[in-house]
Amino acid sequence: MQTQVLLAYCALAAISVVSPGPATVLAIRNSLGPGMRAVCFGALGNVAGLFCLSAASMLGLGVLLRTSAALFLAVKILGACYLFYLGFRQLRGRSPLVIADKDVLPRRANRAYFLEAVGLALTNPKPILFFAALFPQFIMPGEPLMPQFCMLTGIFMLMSLCSLHIYALLARQARAALTRASVVRWVDRLMGGVFVCFGAGLLTLRRLAP
Repeated sequence: MQTQVLLAYCALAAISVVSPGPATVLAIRNSLGPGMRAVCFGALGNVAGLFCLSAASMLGLGVLLRTSAALFLAVKILGACYLFYLGFRQLRGRSPLVIADKDVLPRRANRAYFLEAVGLALTNPKPILFFAALFPQFIMPGEPLMPQFCMLTGIFMLMSLCSLHIYALLARQARAALTRASVVRWVDRLMGGVFVCFGAGLLTLRRLAP
């Protein structure tokens, strides 16, 4: 895989991972309530769900890479629209990071945290659309699919695992701040602008020749 393609994927994956979403909210709530043990099992459940989504996407990659330019364009537009959606949603200030004290979760069994996070990942539109519309854009035609699948999926899973733990640790250090919408408003605007820029950049990609 070309270095510039891998770097572009890492940048896009990082932005997608650190964007606040349901998994982030769950990690923050677990950190403020049951503690880091719950965060750890929840994060493991999340990456397990992400692996399943990536594997499901992989099943259709061979067909996708042999499709016409028209279908490639449709997938590209879908991915760009997804990024625009995330960007404008953040710009409108709909941040899920504002946590109220009443939302703190009670302590449960480790298995419960894991399974809850798996279910959340499998039903979360953000990773579903990422693996369905953006992930295939970075697969190089003519190269073995399995090594690319393992590398790209592994990168996304590792980033997600680290991101959730970092959010959780920051939440424990800044509990009061995370209950105020004014503190996270600038994060919404920054993330929104970055997503819109990535969406515009995605529209400039060209179909890779086999």
